[in-house]
Formats: sequence, C-alpha cells, structure tokens
Amino acid sequence: MPPSGVVHIVDDDRAVRESLGDLLESLHYKVALYGSALDFLKVELSDAPACLVLDVRLPGTSGLELQEYLTKINVGIPVILMTAFGDIPMSVRGMKLGAVDFLTKPIRDQDLLDAITAAIRKDIDRRDDNAHLAQLQERFALLTTRERQVMTLVASGLMNKQVASELSISEATVKMHRGSVMRKLGAKTAAMLVRMAEALQLQG
Repeated sequence: MPPSGVVHIVDDDRAVRESLGDLLESLHYKVALYGSALDFLKVELSDAPACLVLDVRLPGTSGLELQEYLTKINVGIPVILMTAFGDIPMSVRGMKLGAVDFLTKPIRDQDLLDAITAAIRKDIDRRDDNAHLAQLQERFALLTTRERQVMTLVASGLMNKQVASELSISEATVKMHRGSVMRKLGAKTAAMLVRMAEALQLQG
C-alpha cells in the first residue's frame, strides 16, 4: 500500500494537470491542482504528509524558482519536477535543490506513482524527525545549567575525570549529573547521548 497523503500538482496545461489528478484520485490520493506557482502560494498547506508535482516551465514564476523559494522559506514539502524539455542543467539544478525526482513528459504512470510514493514517505520521515527533535528540545529545556554543561562536554568526547577538571567539580558530581541527564533525556547509552547532542547541535 502506498502511503496516503496530499499531492499538489502545479502545471499550466489544464489537460495535463487534470489527467494526472484523475489518475491519482482513482488511487485514493487527495489531490490539489494549480495552474501557476502563484496559485499554489495563495493556498495554506494542510498539516499532513504531502508532495509537490511541479512543472519546470510555468508562466511567471518558473517551477525551479518556486522550488528555490520554498527551500528559502523552509517549507520542506518534497518536490517532483516534470518537464517536456528535459535538459540536463535544469535537471541537475532541480536535484541539487533537493528534488526527489525529475520526470520527462509524457510521464509514465508508474514512474509518477513511484516518485510520489517516495516523496510522501520522505515527508512522513521528515515530520517524524521534526516531532522527535521537538520532543528532545522539550526534555533538554528541563536540564539545569550544570547538567547541560556536563552533557555538552561528555558528548564532545571527554571522560568523567576530564569533565570534572574542566568544570572544577568532583568526578562523583559529574557522574551524578551525567546520570540525571540520561534519565531526563531517556538516553540509555553514551552513544545515544552523543546522537542527542548532535541533534541539538550542542558545541563542546
């Protein structure tokens, strides 16, 4: 079963976008159709897994310009680019911006469906990662200043004795703080603690 989600299709050719929409609706996807980048930008995106199937050549703002803009404003919706003029530089530029796939018209149904499945799975993973990070940040906010210092130094690779020296406290106190940090964050191992510090971008 492909993952469920919303597929946004931006193409100035009405026949193309409607035929793609009909195909996807027949497979129980929710579909939203737009004739231009501006039409898409007017809509408030629902908080659900989604992807954007985007024609490269559009009137006014091009597909690549829309993709660049969404990246700049940190809208993480995965993008699938499509074009009737599949030149390599355009493809490379789109992929560098993070496009999931680049499809040349006329698009084979299966190629489109495979790309959409991959894109929506990517969006689900991104949302899960963001939720886990938000949860971790909430737990981190509960740490005391000293616990944060100990966590940062431990995660940077220092031994308990070195952390104690760095903070001018006893090794026993370091162990106490370290244990408290691991309990509050739900870190079962030192390796897990290091990964959490990386996710939180703590600098030693």
